[in-house]
Amino acid sequence: MGSSRRTFLVNGAALAVTGPALAEVAVHQRLIRLDTHLDTPASLARPGWDVMARHSFDTDLTQVDYPRMVAGGLDGGFWAIYTPQGPLTPEGLMAARDAALLRAAEIREMVAAHPAQFELAFTAADAARIAAKNKIIVYQSIENSYPLGEDVTLLRSFYRLGVRLVGPVHFKNNQFADSATDTSKWKGLSPKGRELALLANDLGMMLDASHASDDVFDQMAEMSRSPIICSHSGCRAVFDHPRNLDDARIKKLGAIGGTIQINSYNGYLIAEPPNPDRAKARGALYAKLENLGSMSPKDAAAAVRAVAAGMAALDKQYPVPKADFETFMRHVIHALDLVGPEHVGIGCDWDGGGGVIGMEDVAALPRVTERLVKLGYTESQLAGFWGGNVLRVLGKAETARKAG
Repeated sequence: MGSSRRTFLVNGAALAVTGPALAEVAVHQRLIRLDTHLDTPASLARPGWDVMARHSFDTDLTQVDYPRMVAGGLDGGFWAIYTPQGPLTPEGLMAARDAALLRAAEIREMVAAHPAQFELAFTAADAARIAAKNKIIVYQSIENSYPLGEDVTLLRSFYRLGVRLVGPVHFKNNQFADSATDTSKWKGLSPKGRELALLANDLGMMLDASHASDDVFDQMAEMSRSPIICSHSGCRAVFDHPRNLDDARIKKLGAIGGTIQINSYNGYLIAEPPNPDRAKARGALYAKLENLGSMSPKDAAAAVRAVAAGMAALDKQYPVPKADFETFMRHVIHALDLVGPEHVGIGCDWDGGGGVIGMEDVAALPRVTERLVKLGYTESQLAGFWGGNVLRVLGKAETARKAG
């Protein structure tokens, strides 16, 4: 990767890196650091929101922007085209398709608007080339294939737009697969889900089993011609949640050459006791953001600030257990102990519910490297953990691709 410390500029000025000890920061800065699940594209649709400005979660509920990526040494990753699960009706499928295509366009517009800071990536080899230019690496992924509707071949269009990672399902079952957090309908993949997995192989896309049921994981791992990944998951042995992987499946992932990317979503790291009153109040708060895209920049910013303040008040009124950095690292270390640094990485679910006490946004990521260096992991092993592992899997997907 080279031994010189990389230099970043924000608005023409050098940005100092603060946090862990200088030696660990130097190691961190020499690596190519990717996160496999960035929900940040949702922020791009906010009127007036600027990815080049430094924001704060406390006031605008975001965790990723260019200055914080530079401060945390995050070189980029997979920017998610996420669509919430909706009705399996012609109207619902059409709306989901349009929303996903617009989200893909917003990602490309961000890159086009800031060509000195961002660059689209399409192959595994692109990461090193883009990082060498001190630009943010922008791969794209699909979280929830619901927008593909009844036409699996629409995946070809998303491939041409730059998507290289696809997950079939989200919180609820859909036309392709069973969700880890829903009652089984298909006993894994549906017939269309199998078509989806095979087409992803043919196109050279990685398959993502995060959010999918155990049966879906097993079936995709068995049928895929290239390794699958879990882009943002945890360890069930550390916290027993259906969204997390059990040890046997983590070992299976390692055996087939895949990787588990550890997330930082509170509800998947520790137990959150049910609280209907809090859930109702939270839903009412976030309902105020439903028409955010139609607001003026001033009104949109005010609405977000009001919801952020409301959430802070809600946390005082209805407190819930909060995972901290040590909790997150227990999941990371468990996976590392189980399958080694060749099959583990980071997919924190930033801007999608991720973040823990002590690692509230991407600016805090050097803490992870600091801890792993102290545990004895070498720079070569950390290079795999921070990006090399998923790039290896993407390279395998490219090799398995069929022309056409």
